[in-house]
Amino acid sequence: MDETATRPDENAATLADIYGEDGAVRADFLAHVGAAIADRDSLTLKRDVAELHETELADLLEALIPAQRQALVHLLGADFDFEALTEVDEAIRLEIVEHLPNEQIAEGFKDLDSDDAVYILEDLDDADRDEILAQLPFTERVRLKRALAYPEESAGRRMATEFVAVPPFWSVGQTIDYMRDDKDLPETFSQVFVIDPTFRLVGAVDLDRILRAKRDVKIEAVMHETRHAIPATMDQEEAAQIFEQYDLLSAAVVDEAERLVGVLTIDDIVDVIQAEAEEDILRLGGVGDEELSDTVIETSRSRIPWLLVNLVTAFISSTFIGLFDATIEQMVAVAVLMPIVASLGGNAGTQTMTVTVRALSTGDLDIYNAGRIVRREALVGVMNGAVVAILVGAVAAARYGNVELGVVIAVAMILNLIVAAVAGILIPLLLDRYGADPAISSSIFVTMATDLTGFIGFLGLATWWFGLG
Repeated sequence: MDETATRPDENAATLADIYGEDGAVRADFLAHVGAAIADRDSLTLKRDVAELHETELADLLEALIPAQRQALVHLLGADFDFEALTEVDEAIRLEIVEHLPNEQIAEGFKDLDSDDAVYILEDLDDADRDEILAQLPFTERVRLKRALAYPEESAGRRMATEFVAVPPFWSVGQTIDYMRDDKDLPETFSQVFVIDPTFRLVGAVDLDRILRAKRDVKIEAVMHETRHAIPATMDQEEAAQIFEQYDLLSAAVVDEAERLVGVLTIDDIVDVIQAEAEEDILRLGGVGDEELSDTVIETSRSRIPWLLVNLVTAFISSTFIGLFDATIEQMVAVAVLMPIVASLGGNAGTQTMTVTVRALSTGDLDIYNAGRIVRREALVGVMNGAVVAILVGAVAAARYGNVELGVVIAVAMILNLIVAAVAGILIPLLLDRYGADPAISSSIFVTMATDLTGFIGFLGLATWWFGLG
C-alpha cells in the first residue's frame, strides 16, 4: 500500500493536533482518517487515532458520517477507547453501540470507570444490558447493577463505585501501605474515606494530611467528619450545587442507611453542570432534549408540541385584537404602532424570565427572597418603561404629527414593561411551585401576557382617548 495515499503530509506527528483555528476538527485530518478507513488501513488508524484523548476521539466521531464511524470503531478493535462514547451525543452513542457485539462492549468496559460504564449502559435496552452485565466479573457486575438501580439523573447514577475506604483504627502507615499494594484501587483519588464495620461513613481524610502525618498516627486522629455526604437518590443538579457552594473536589455518596456506596468527583460534576446548563437553554427555547445528531423526524417531534401551545395563545391574542377592529379601521397609525408595544414587552419579559429560571435552577431564588426580587423587577419595569416610553412617544408624535398619540403609546409602553417584568418572574415561580418545568413552559405564557397587555392596553387606551370604536 502507498502510505502517502493515506497521509496528508510527511510528518505524522502534526496529525495529533486535530483542531483548526475555529475549534473544529481539521478538514485535512478528516480526509486523512477517511482515506485510511476507505483503505481499511487499521495500522494507520491505530497510530494516528487510537492515541487521541477521549474528547478528541469523540469530536472526530461526531465529525464523521455514520458509515465511517462504524468502520472506524471496527478497524480500531480492542484499541477503541470506549470512554469516548461518554463524550458524544446520545444518538451517536446509541448508533455506535447498536452495531457492536455485546461481547466487544463487555470487553471494553473492563478499562472503564464504573460511572462511565453506567453512563453507556443506561441508554441500552434491558436485554442488551443484561447480556453485557452477565459477561463482566461478579464484583463489577454487582456495582454496576446497584448504580443502575438508582433514579436517572441522580447522584447514584453519576457516582463512581471505586473508592478507597479504611477503618478509623488503622494507622497512617497501614493506610499508605494498603494504597501502595492493592491493585484494585481507583487510578486517581484525592480522599480516603473512613468507615465502621457496617460500612457506615464515619469521616474522610485528604491525601495531603496523610502524607504529612507520622506513620504511627491513627487515621481517626487526622480524619474530619464528612459534612457534605450526598444521598445516592439526590438529583445530580442538587449535588452540583453542593460542590459549587463548598468548593469540593470529591464527595462521598451514601445510601439510605448512611453506608458508603460511591464517590462523586469534580470531573463528573463539571459534566453535570454543562449538561444542566445546555438543558435549561434548550428548554427556554421550547426544544426539550434535542441534539444536533437527531433526525428530522425526532427534531420535529420535540418542537411541535410547544409550537401548538404557542399557536393557541396566539389565537387568544388575535381574538382580543379583533375586539378593536373599529379603532384600527379609523386610525391606521394604531395598527402600525401596536406591534412595537408588544415586541418590546416580550423582550423585557424574556430578560426577566431568563434570569428567574436560571436563579431557580441554581437555588438562588426561593420563598424567602422572592418578594424582594418581584419588587425589584417591578421597579426595573417602571424605569425601563419610562425611558423607552419617552423615546417611542416622541418618535410616534413626530412621525404622525399627533402628540396625543405619542402620549397614548408612551403610557401603554410603561404599563406593558411593568407587566412584562412582573410576569417574567411570577410565571416561572408559579410553574415551579406547582411542579411544572419553568424552563420549558415559561416563555409561552410570558409572551401571551405581554402580547395581551400590549395589544389591549394600547388599543384600549387609544379607543378611550380618541373616542373611537
